[in-house]
Amino acid sequence: MPLPDEFLQELVFRNPITDVVSSYVRVKQRGRTLVGLCPFHGEKTPSFTVYPETSSFYCFGCGAGGDTITFVKKIENLSYIDAVRFLADRAGMKMPKEREDDAVSKLRMRILEANREAARFFHRVLYSPEGREGLEYFYSRGYTDKTIRRFGLGYAPGNSALLNELRKKGYTDEELVLAFLATKSQKNDRLYDIFYRRVIIPIIDIRGSVIAFGGRVLDNSEPKYINTSDTLVFKKANGLFALNFAKASKQSSIILCEGYMDVISLHQAGFTNSVAALGTSFTDGHALLLSRYAKEVILVFDSDSAGQKAAQRAISLLRQTGVRIRVVTIPGGKDPDEFIKRYGPERFKLLIERSANDIEYQLMQLEGRYSLDTSDGRVSYLNEAAILLSKLGSPIERDVYAGRLAEKLSVGKQSILEQIERYRTATRKKQQKRELSQAIKQTEEIVRRVNPMAVSHLRASKAEEGLLGLLILNPDYIKHVSEKLDPDNMVTDFNKALYKKLLERYKNGQMIDLTFLSADYPDDEMSYISRMVQNARESVGTPEQALEYAEIINTEKNMLLLADAENLPDDKIKEMLEIMRSQKK
Repeated sequence: MPLPDEFLQELVFRNPITDVVSSYVRVKQRGRTLVGLCPFHGEKTPSFTVYPETSSFYCFGCGAGGDTITFVKKIENLSYIDAVRFLADRAGMKMPKEREDDAVSKLRMRILEANREAARFFHRVLYSPEGREGLEYFYSRGYTDKTIRRFGLGYAPGNSALLNELRKKGYTDEELVLAFLATKSQKNDRLYDIFYRRVIIPIIDIRGSVIAFGGRVLDNSEPKYINTSDTLVFKKANGLFALNFAKASKQSSIILCEGYMDVISLHQAGFTNSVAALGTSFTDGHALLLSRYAKEVILVFDSDSAGQKAAQRAISLLRQTGVRIRVVTIPGGKDPDEFIKRYGPERFKLLIERSANDIEYQLMQLEGRYSLDTSDGRVSYLNEAAILLSKLGSPIERDVYAGRLAEKLSVGKQSILEQIERYRTATRKKQQKRELSQAIKQTEEIVRRVNPMAVSHLRASKAEEGLLGLLILNPDYIKHVSEKLDPDNMVTDFNKALYKKLLERYKNGQMIDLTFLSADYPDDEMSYISRMVQNARESVGTPEQALEYAEIINTEKNMLLLADAENLPDDKIKEMLEIMRSQKK
């Protein structure tokens, strides 16, 4: 049973899209809209646009679009009903009882409950004789019982012990497979535990729910780590370990490490604002997530080549979010855990305080590659440095660092700035061309997935899209359009179904905008519909324009029928020709 329109209207009113989006994306006012960097794909030129008047958004780069609920669905990785529940909680509203039994939401809750039971089981086993090996491992790393309890650390025994435990508690095999707690054997199709004979690190989100697990072996077997794959409640490309604690610390900075164990050690040493990516390389999703909770991110990566490469990637992605970045270099190639054990927390705190910002760090890395005692070395270094500085958006930053380089290498600052500007111009042109190409490709892919018939009926589909966008923006046009255009005359199936939906809501006196459509359409379809609305915003948008679209659609439908004329009786063909002649007058 659908949610009442009155409830959805109140939900959107109490959750202005500008407020919701601003809690995730840095946006700036541009006329009657807001723009920012899209949270759903990596970009350097803002193409994500928010329309407060219609409580909607659209990205011109990747084609993502929709209403407030769709935005929350996508960015929080939630089902429709859970996104509504999220917004209701945010506004202090009660959910209507009619949708409490939503199937996807119910399954999501079952997975979260299974994860919670699994975490309790693993922790309980850790302090049993069966988990002694795991407990000794954690003690060997210097973790105290207080730290072990704080993070809910555990041990997974063998012999499908978890599977048997959760079956007793009423969880089905399908639920445990979907939770990534069990899997089927390829040999005999039997189910077995995914995590066994490993120490376990639960992953807890900012709401306190156990959403995933990391498991580490205690010998030399491979793989060293097993991490939960993507599920209904978890997306590793968007999650950060210990973000729940870092957020609770209420510090303006967050320390980003490479792995779970470093984070746990730092928390025990008092650095409770530490986090790590979850079993994957750092992504733009991680960068956006950090930017929501921190004004500054401090990178603490290993000093080997892999660590340096990871730091460069993180810097590149974090730069796009606008947060300040610092990079800690640990002497002697040690990781934070080793350094703290040897020198103590105070020395590590001193490293953070003396750490270089991201530009200084990258310039030092470049300097190490060239011999500045030679002319060739200085020229090569300056060229590389100019490329690096050309990526800075702030002219003040470019000027400051160009001045430092000029002083350091006895070169004119103006010549460095000119070289930087040449690289900026070349990069800007390439970037704009690349982003335009990607935007066109993304839009075409969405159209092909959502409305594949549009490819072979271009004129009809363009008119249908133009009309539907106008009708969503101007529902009062529907009465006259419906008198001229029968739903069955729509050429493409998706647009026909959408047109019928609009007519039905209009006939029933229901409201028409993106918010009242998002319950029935998944993200790709909402993006397609949002593109129609966006294009309609830029057109004249008169009732006459709507009727012109209807006429084109009728003509295209008749042309298709005439193409199949051998299957039509003569009187029908004559009737259609008369209609087409009258439409041309």
